[in-house]
Amino acid sequence: MFDPTIFENLKVAIENTVYDLDNLDGRILVTGRTDRMDMATMSRDFSLRFDLVPQTSASAEIRIEAFLKDLAAEILELPGEQPGCALSLRFYTKVKNVNEQCRRISNLMQVIWEPQIAPVQTLSCVYSNEPLVYNNTIELKFPRKINEDNMSDIPNLVEYMIRTLEELTHIT
Repeated sequence: MFDPTIFENLKVAIENTVYDLDNLDGRILVTGRTDRMDMATMSRDFSLRFDLVPQTSASAEIRIEAFLKDLAAEILELPGEQPGCALSLRFYTKVKNVNEQCRRISNLMQVIWEPQIAPVQTLSCVYSNEPLVYNNTIELKFPRKINEDNMSDIPNLVEYMIRTLEELTHIT
């Protein structure tokens, strides 16, 4: 009988939480879903992207990844290995006043998430578009792998994401 991997179990838990907030509660709208298997590296990644309802200028994405080493350690039950998935969150918004808004976003992320690894803000724009507006991707990576022991944390994690989106609308 097929025994689902940590990745599969976490994926289902994330889907259930996010889609319930979309379909049942109507608080968010799922706008993107990715579920990939990279045959070159034998890795998996899954992400769901969503917006608040009503839509605002910001959106969020939750992402998990499982790499060959973790998948092999789990399937082969290798002793001494601690398989799991990498977790990262992304927030997408637009900024005009780069120094001021990015500083406020950085402070916001610190207050809400208290991250061990500082979030990275990556700015991009289309040259010659006026007025100049930057797309800001804010990425928050978690320093340790997650597994089924963390499944009960997923609803709270998504609530923090929603809170972050609500606060980002006041900054941008």
